[in-house]
Amino acid sequence: MTTRIDTRFAALKAEGRPALVTFIMAGDPDLATGQAILEALPQAGADIIELGMPFSDPMADGVAIQLGGQRALAAGQTLRGVLGMVEDFRRKDETTPIVLMGYYNPIYSFGVPAFVTAAKAAGVDGLIIVDLPPEEDDELCLPAMAAGLNFIRLTTPTTDDKRLPAVLRNTSGFVYYVSMTGVTGAAIKSRGAVGEAVDRIKRHTDLPVAVGFGIKTAEDAADIGKHADGIVVGTVLVDAVARSLVDGKAGPTTVSAVRELVADIFAGVKRARG
Repeated sequence: MTTRIDTRFAALKAEGRPALVTFIMAGDPDLATGQAILEALPQAGADIIELGMPFSDPMADGVAIQLGGQRALAAGQTLRGVLGMVEDFRRKDETTPIVLMGYYNPIYSFGVPAFVTAAKAAGVDGLIIVDLPPEEDDELCLPAMAAGLNFIRLTTPTTDDKRLPAVLRNTSGFVYYVSMTGVTGAAIKSRGAVGEAVDRIKRHTDLPVAVGFGIKTAEDAADIGKHADGIVVGTVLVDAVARSLVDGKAGPTTVSAVRELVADIFAGVKRARG
């Protein structure tokens, strides 16, 4: 089964540039503004959207994304609400792939069969669940794949050649290479090492490899995009939301701040193979 993610990466390969993958937290800083940000992303250059499912114990997230999740939860966001955001988005955009990213606990509480059915019906294309290792594929990965959802795995600098086949076994859509150990939001120390890591992963899979963590500027995107099939930006976008707030609430520039930053990074992505 060919998914929107497969179709998008194939089109970009033919175009000769990497994908721009943008992460936002669903419902940050409030439900209406979060929806407006989501709907602004494709026009600004986002090729694929990762939509964060807010969770009260986000162990792999840096401070910026943790705070974004807290704002979304305080605004009343729920997992059902996240699916509603995707459903509303699909009324206007039938082609941009959406990947839900987060933790297993809310999905477990929702009920896996019900979640997989609801996600597919809403127009979700893939899942990144950071706390489910390959050894737990029966929990969610296999049911999701059976429903036609891509299940995207994270690999890191510590995922060696012995471990990599297990990580890749049921991966589909793309491989997400985390460019460093630690939490989101840090800076990339060696861009050359990232290129070597992408090449190593590609020796094990034909899937596209997207690189995330530490990409903050158009220059970063242009440099990493020389090696990767996709560039993932998240912390810098959630930071842009935070900086735009007025007394803790969405301000007049909240949506435009994210849109303009995505457009700027997209310009770097286009230069990557130029």
